[in-house]
Amino acid sequence: MRSMRKPVSHNVPLDQNRLRLTKPKKQAAGIPAVISSGKHSLKKMGITRTVKSLTMVNQKSGFDCPGCAWPDPEHRTTFEFCENGAKAVADEATKARVDAEFFSKYSIQDLAKKSDYWLNNQGRIVEPMYLDKDSNNYSPISWDDALSKISDKLNILSSPNKAVFYTSGRTSNEAAFLYQAFIRSFGTNNLPDCSNMCHESSGKGLGSTIGIGKGTVRLEDFDHSDLILVIGQNPGTNHPRMLTALRDAKKKGSKIIHINPLPEAGLERFKHPQDYMKLDFKSTKLSDYHLQVKIGGDAALIKGLIKVHIESGGIDLDFINDSTTGYQSMCENAINTPWDRIVRDSGVERTLIEEVGLLCARSKATIACWAMGLTQHRNGVSVIQEVVNLLLIGGHVGRKGSGFCPVRGHSNVQGDRTVGIWEAPSNSFLDKMELGLKVALPRKHGYDVVNSIKAMDSGEVDVFFCMGGNFISATPDTRFTADALSNVDLVVQVSTKLNRSHVVTGREALILPCLGRTELDVQQSGEQFVSVENSMGIVHMSRGNLKPASKSLKSEPWIVASLADKTLEDSPIPWLDLIDSYDGIRDLMSKSLFGFEDYNSRVREENGFYLPNPPRDSRTFETNDGKAHFTTHSLPSLDVESDQYVMMTLRSHDQYNTTIYGLDDRYRGIKGNRRILMMNSLDMLDRNWKTRQMIDITSHFENETRVSKNWLVIPYDIPSGNIAAYFPEANELVPLNSTAELSNTPTSKWIVCSLGESNNSDEEE
Repeated sequence: MRSMRKPVSHNVPLDQNRLRLTKPKKQAAGIPAVISSGKHSLKKMGITRTVKSLTMVNQKSGFDCPGCAWPDPEHRTTFEFCENGAKAVADEATKARVDAEFFSKYSIQDLAKKSDYWLNNQGRIVEPMYLDKDSNNYSPISWDDALSKISDKLNILSSPNKAVFYTSGRTSNEAAFLYQAFIRSFGTNNLPDCSNMCHESSGKGLGSTIGIGKGTVRLEDFDHSDLILVIGQNPGTNHPRMLTALRDAKKKGSKIIHINPLPEAGLERFKHPQDYMKLDFKSTKLSDYHLQVKIGGDAALIKGLIKVHIESGGIDLDFINDSTTGYQSMCENAINTPWDRIVRDSGVERTLIEEVGLLCARSKATIACWAMGLTQHRNGVSVIQEVVNLLLIGGHVGRKGSGFCPVRGHSNVQGDRTVGIWEAPSNSFLDKMELGLKVALPRKHGYDVVNSIKAMDSGEVDVFFCMGGNFISATPDTRFTADALSNVDLVVQVSTKLNRSHVVTGREALILPCLGRTELDVQQSGEQFVSVENSMGIVHMSRGNLKPASKSLKSEPWIVASLADKTLEDSPIPWLDLIDSYDGIRDLMSKSLFGFEDYNSRVREENGFYLPNPPRDSRTFETNDGKAHFTTHSLPSLDVESDQYVMMTLRSHDQYNTTIYGLDDRYRGIKGNRRILMMNSLDMLDRNWKTRQMIDITSHFENETRVSKNWLVIPYDIPSGNIAAYFPEANELVPLNSTAELSNTPTSKWIVCSLGESNNSDEEE
């Protein structure tokens, strides 16, 4: 007789590894990046798979790198990948395997004691696994039985809205389209996705001002820019191939401004590894200015730049008068914002703001790039609208060398939203879908990520289905989220590798192992390809070339179509026919989505095709009045108590989102241990704390506190009053209810904290 389920810890285990500190690097890439790429690739894949996979990354006949969404150049080299791209490929194409014997050996309680690094390092999951409500170990299950369990559970729900379907940004266009078509045919819009936690603020901010929630630049625009603003972003770690575009722009005369609380090696100097083959041994200085803004001070800084811009000229009055609205109110607000408030809130000297503001005024072509450093704040939407204000003043949209560039992380998170992964679809989107699918679709908006967690907590969710991702590690408020997940009857994970979400789960759990981006996908008609959309709106093919990790793996389209066929009676959609050849899926997409006409032909073009983008293509704006909108905002309060600090979470260099490749943050000089708190050295001196002082962190929000113990504090170049820590370890300090206005994105870059010494302190000079 099986025992009842034992408790499972939700905590990320304490890091007991030795911390080693070196000086932060002043240059990104170069020989160290080559060595790191080779080390990870050869260790995990071996020589043959390394050569076979890395020579196909981002090639026109190969597969799209799962590492980020940066676009590929039209003319490509033999090696179109970066260090972190090589790590992502090696991680997926690893020779290590997780099978039934592994799950028999390790209970979920055992696995909960392992680090995220250890879990990921175990390898690819090779067969479907099931966790019974009374069991502590997963056991094998057939595909047919697994899908029947899900469909049976879905069909006895009291309402389709009792099910929630999450999506990770690596899901292909074809799989995501089928997935949302199935879910909406089932009867719900509960389609939260990872974008809810990252660039949702960008979509809201851009959509309400320029009529489209995407960027407006092409890759070649960087070559024609006068000025590039890189705000709240660390491309050296998170989007390394972007550094090539910045280097090329710099060589052609563009000025680069880095706005960020931390200096980052990738924006100091860059050395392209392939330059060595040209006997070019020099690196390129990238940033002309690093404006070391306080956490949360971006709105004040940008307001200051707008103020200088308006007072210095360079205003495109013809564009403003003909194509915009709201300028006068925005202008008066900026002019009347006092300099002492701007300087105090931003933490940047007035002279520096004036110098950069003058560059903005003189620029004939400005690009603004940003990432989570802007979006994950209480004012995430409004601060992005301030960026829009800054560029609209000079008319920097819809012309060569200028525009907006929100830089996405997941390699198809933008594509997933385009094809319908969204809890709040527009009526026009649903109207078009109904015409193509011949199915009536629900109109009531569904749950986003934060509201999904709240619904789980209140017992309103009986089935939680995850198409990829690592939900427990990606989401805020880890304790609360873990407890909420435990209320769910059935949690299903479509996964390639082991992660913490397989351990911290519902009453019953299923793991459905799927093909990875690197692997051959063979269906009844032969080898298939899928498609993705990059950060700049180009849709193109992706075709894996490696033998699958197991014969039991299924593609994501196969999983979705097979589940839909089992679940939906009398559906007019021929689900199983669609996966015989993915051309059938794309034909249905052509009928059901705006901009995807003649999809099968256009996606086969050598470089893919651009989706429509009115601000970029014709300088038109699909807002309610057909104009671009200036918006007016007061500066947010940044006040905290005198004994409190503002914390942000961030990634290490050996990390891709929640996937931990290694324990080193090479560029920042932090090695061996991830439970680190970066702190201003003068703030440490005020507390009489030495390097490696063990401290506890308490976050504060609306009379609630959350405590995370045993962090090693280290001195770092960060503004006074600010601290930084890695996620997912620090996610337990992010309050679920602390979200950005309008976008409901968790404020992982604004966490008010107090600090205290741990009882088991181990100080060291």
